[in-house]
Amino acid sequence: MIQIKNAAQILAMKKAGRITGEALLTAREHVKAGVSTKYLDDVIRSYIERAGAKPSFLGYGGFPGSACISINDEVIHGIPSAKRILEEGDIVKIDVGAFIDGFHGDSARTFAVGRVSPEAEQLIKVTEESFRRALEQFKAGNRIGDIGAAVEGYVTKFGYSAVRKYVGHGVGHDLHESPDVPNFGTPGRGPRICQGMVLAIEPMINIGTPNVKELNDGWTVLTADGSLSAHYENTVALTPDGILNLTEVG
Repeated sequence: MIQIKNAAQILAMKKAGRITGEALLTAREHVKAGVSTKYLDDVIRSYIERAGAKPSFLGYGGFPGSACISINDEVIHGIPSAKRILEEGDIVKIDVGAFIDGFHGDSARTFAVGRVSPEAEQLIKVTEESFRRALEQFKAGNRIGDIGAAVEGYVTKFGYSAVRKYVGHGVGHDLHESPDVPNFGTPGRGPRICQGMVLAIEPMINIGTPNVKELNDGWTVLTADGSLSAHYENTVALTPDGILNLTEVG
């Protein structure tokens, strides 16, 4: 069942969203060659806890980190490790959640480690822009399929593909709520969008095939063909005054 939030609940969610977004900004300051993904995870956890919140991902389904940190062909759910060291030219996806006052925030970004290839740089930009195109469809009367169609329609112009196995979702008291928000779809299909919806819209875009595979660790998801992947996510609410981006700060 889709959980529609009232004005007071959306106001309460702003705090979780702000902490989530600020944790990502803090992590960005430490993204550089030679840094381990465990170090980035520690930075994120420290920021969230100092803000009075809890990392949403820590222990979620048994996940051992406070953030999902995925490099290059890793799409999502990378486990932070002291042995996983960022290198010049990498692209790193950092997915963060914060829980406070009964609500979650959820947001992700893809950061360049130093100078990256033109191919990687374009992928990052196109993925972010696909989120912006999706956000334009987040309005009362539209349907969830309009969001996915906007993402897929944009990225395929560049020869990219949207991951199909993993999707966006509702956010609220639970980290993952209904409805699913795919990054593909048919305009005019799916649940109708209405005021009070709070969604995590999160394009996961591959340079190559949309197909993915999981490592034996049970978490890390990679592109099936080894191609680069980028991720961009915000938690957004639809209010009577329009769209409120809860996790975009700075």
